[in-house]
Amino acid sequence: MSRLPTLLRTACALGLVSIVRVVAYRIALRLCVHPVQRLRGVAPVGPFFRTVAEGLPPIVAPSVTNWRSSASLFGRWSIMVGALPPDWRTDPLSGARVHDSERPWWSIPDFDPQLGDIKRIWELSRMDWLLAMAQRARQGDCQELSRLNSWLADWCRNSVPYLGPNWKCGQEASIRVMHLAMTALILDQAKQPEPGLLELVRLHMRRIAPTLSYAVGQNNNHGTSEAAALFIGGTWLQAQGVRGAEYWAATGRRVLEERVATLVAGDGSFSQYSLNYHRVLLDTCSMAEIWRRHMDLPLFSSKLQTRLRAAVRWLQQVIDPESGDGPNLGANDGARLLPLTDTAYRDYRPCLQLAMVLFAGQRACAHSGAWDYPLQWLNVPLPEKVAPPPGSVLADEGGYAVMRHGVGMALLRYPRFRFRPSQADVLHLDFWYAGINYLRDAGSYSYNTEARWLHYFGGTGGHNTVQFDDRDQMPRLGRFLFGDWLQTRQFEPLEERDGGLHVAAGYRDRLGARHLRRVSLHADCLSVHDEVGGFTRKAVLRWRLPPGAWRLDGCGATDGVSQVVVHAGMHIVRCALIEGWESLHYLEKTSLPVLEVEVHESGTLSTYFRVAK
Repeated sequence: MSRLPTLLRTACALGLVSIVRVVAYRIALRLCVHPVQRLRGVAPVGPFFRTVAEGLPPIVAPSVTNWRSSASLFGRWSIMVGALPPDWRTDPLSGARVHDSERPWWSIPDFDPQLGDIKRIWELSRMDWLLAMAQRARQGDCQELSRLNSWLADWCRNSVPYLGPNWKCGQEASIRVMHLAMTALILDQAKQPEPGLLELVRLHMRRIAPTLSYAVGQNNNHGTSEAAALFIGGTWLQAQGVRGAEYWAATGRRVLEERVATLVAGDGSFSQYSLNYHRVLLDTCSMAEIWRRHMDLPLFSSKLQTRLRAAVRWLQQVIDPESGDGPNLGANDGARLLPLTDTAYRDYRPCLQLAMVLFAGQRACAHSGAWDYPLQWLNVPLPEKVAPPPGSVLADEGGYAVMRHGVGMALLRYPRFRFRPSQADVLHLDFWYAGINYLRDAGSYSYNTEARWLHYFGGTGGHNTVQFDDRDQMPRLGRFLFGDWLQTRQFEPLEERDGGLHVAAGYRDRLGARHLRRVSLHADCLSVHDEVGGFTRKAVLRWRLPPGAWRLDGCGATDGVSQVVVHAGMHIVRCALIEGWESLHYLEKTSLPVLEVEVHESGTLSTYFRVAK
C-alpha cells in the first residue's frame, strides 16, 4: 500500500506553516547558508558568581543532597562526583568519550552512531548542578561556591562556543540559561551579575535566537523553552545595557505568549500529550514568571495567565495527591528542570505547588512539605488560600476523561489530536486505587534505542487498549511521528449516575477496525466494555498489571487480593499472562505481568477490576 496518501494527510494535520519552518531550516543548514552557521565565539572566563553577600535573609529550606558526592541522572541513574569537574565530552553512564567534539554543532547528525544517545552527553551540561551548589553556597558553604565557579569555568573551556554536541540543541542551551538565572536568584546576584556570567548568557542568546523559528515549528516544548530563555536572558542583558538585548527580550516575550496560547488548550492540556512534558512546560513558565517578578517587568498577558492556570489545574487533576505520581502518559525524556528538593523524580507536587501559587494564587497542597521548598529558595510567598481538591473532569480538547470516586481514579485517553501524537495510545486506560497504579502505561524508555523497543513502548502494544491484527492504531512514519491521526467518532461525555461515573469513546481506523470503549467507575469496581469489529484476523485486549505475584484465574488474573476478570460475547481464543515491560524513568525498563485476551470475531469484551479495600 502506498504511503503517499498517509504522508499527505499527515502533512495537512501538521500544518503548512510548521512544515515550512522545519524544512526551510534543514535546507538552509544543508546549503550552509543559515546565519547560525556563521556564529563564532570565545569562551568566557570566571569567576561567574561572587561570594554571597552578608546579611541576606536566611533560607530555612534544606539544600538538595544531589551533586555533593553523587548525582542522579534522569532522576534514576547514580554516578559519583567530587570536587573536580566531570568530563563534559563523555557519556557518564557508559564512559564512552565523544570524538570530534570540536566539530561545528550543526554538522553533527541528530542520531550519530558514534555518539549513541546524545541525551546522555547533554545531561551533565543541563547544569542542574548549579542549583544544588548555589543552595549550599547560600547557606554558607564557601567551598561549594568555589566548586560551582570551577565547574562552570571548566565547562566553558571544554565547550567552545558553537562547537561540539553541547551546542547542538537550542533547547539544551535554553535550559542552561534558565538554570544560570535561577542560580543568580538563589545567590541574590541577578541584578548585579559578574561580567563573565553576562558574556556566557550573551553567547547563549546568539545560539538560541537564530533557530527559534525551527523550535516553534516543532509545536512542542522546544518553542516554549527557547522563548522563555530569550525572555529571561534578553531582559537580563538589557538591564545591564548590553546592545541588542532588547530584541531578544521582546522576541522571547512575544513568542512565549504565542506558544502558550497555541499549545495549551482551554482545558489545560498540552500539545505533547505527556505528563512529564507537562511538567517541563509548567517549570519553564514558572521560571519566566519568577524572573519577571524579580526584575519588576510588566505582567504577562491575561490569556497566558489563564491558559497556565488551566494547565496547572490539569496537572492537579491527574496526579495522585498522596504520592505526587501520576499516569505514565506519553513521552518522557527524564527532564526535571527545577530539582530544588530531594523528592522523587516522579513526584510532581513541587512543580504543582509552585505553579499553582504563581498562576492561581493558591496552594495545591494544603499541608506543608518538601513541595514548598522551591518557593522558599526562589522567594515566592506561600498564600493562605488552598485550591479545591482534584475531582472528576473532562478535558475534551486534549482527549482526557478523569474519573475520581473515593480513593479510585481512572483516566481514559481518547483521540482529539490537534498536534502530532508521539504514541499510539488511543483508548488507553489508567487505573489508580489508594495510590497504587493497577492498570499502567508502558512509558517511552529511550529516544535512541533498538527499533523493537521504540515500537514496543510507543506502539499500541504498550498500552491498556485493544490492538488489531498485530499493528499499531496509526502507521509509524518516523521516530517521533505517526500518520493518519485517529479521530473520536463516538462519544458519551463524562456523567455521574447509578452511584458511579461513566464515559465512552470510540474510533474507526484507516483500515476499518472499530473500537468503542465504555468505562464505569464505582466505589468497589472498575468496569470496561470494549466493542470491537472490522478487523481482519484478530483483536488482542491487554491489561498491564503492577509487578507482583499475579496468576491466571479463569479468563482473568489475581494476585490473591485484587482481581481482573474478562467476559466475552464471542469465543475467547487465548487468555494468557505474559511478561511485559514498563519504563518509569528514562533508559530504565522493568518487567511486569500483562493479561492478554485474544478474539477472532467481532463482539464485546467486558472487564471487571476489583481491589481489596
